[in-house]
Amino acid sequence: MIRYQRISQIICTILYNSYFYGFFSAGIYQGLLKMFPCPGFNCHSCPSAIFVCPIGALQLFASYGKYFISLYVFGIIGILGSIGGRIVCGWACPFGLLQDLLYKIPSPKWGIPRLFENMRYLFLFGGVLCVAYLTKEPWFCKVICPVGTLEAGLPLLALSADLREIIGKVFYLKIVILILLLAWMVISSRAFCRVVCPLGAIYGLFNKISFFRISFISKKCILDKKCEKVCPVGHRMYADDAGSARCIRCLRCLICPTKALTAGFPCKKADS
Repeated sequence: MIRYQRISQIICTILYNSYFYGFFSAGIYQGLLKMFPCPGFNCHSCPSAIFVCPIGALQLFASYGKYFISLYVFGIIGILGSIGGRIVCGWACPFGLLQDLLYKIPSPKWGIPRLFENMRYLFLFGGVLCVAYLTKEPWFCKVICPVGTLEAGLPLLALSADLREIIGKVFYLKIVILILLLAWMVISSRAFCRVVCPLGAIYGLFNKISFFRISFISKKCILDKKCEKVCPVGHRMYADDAGSARCIRCLRCLICPTKALTAGFPCKKADS
């Protein structure tokens, strides 16, 4: 399963960033595809990005309230969430791929207290929506977002001498945040997904109602905990709700030797 997941992540990353000319022109793609939201977390200002960032679009709507594209984007993200919940997080997110690869680096490994995972809703409703509405500035994208710094800020600075001349304190702060988050991703599995990601928070709201679901059949479970050991977010299918917003639908838990876990369209109702 991990092999197929990795192939899907790589293909999606390439598809989302297929405007290779941007690296030669030091510009950003502005064609028709920029009307569509990127399913995964991918910065729209990356020189090779062909889709708009849904979080950036939502911030513009929260800030100014006059960009219809934001509601259009939210509608598409809602459709994707209704179909598969957080399956995009597990199979089609470039930043998810980066986190999976960073966690493979040999280092001490730390768990993440589950209470911290609720912070992604604080970033979504507070950082992305409320703060943007009150200040009329997209502060999450301007300061916090490590995806924008890594995929857009650093490449554009490397390609444009003019931009390098106007670097300010805010950008240095963004670099510090990026370094800290990347280091955290090395020692904690899917740290950004679990604690910060506002897009994952949106998708997670659909896990319980999406058409694609994972079911747990308790009478088949032998409590060998194999599902927990392979889960990148530490979800315990045998003890927690199979439809929890924590689950990124990576389907690694289907390794279960007794087939206590199943997934599909539609999925059988969970057996409690």
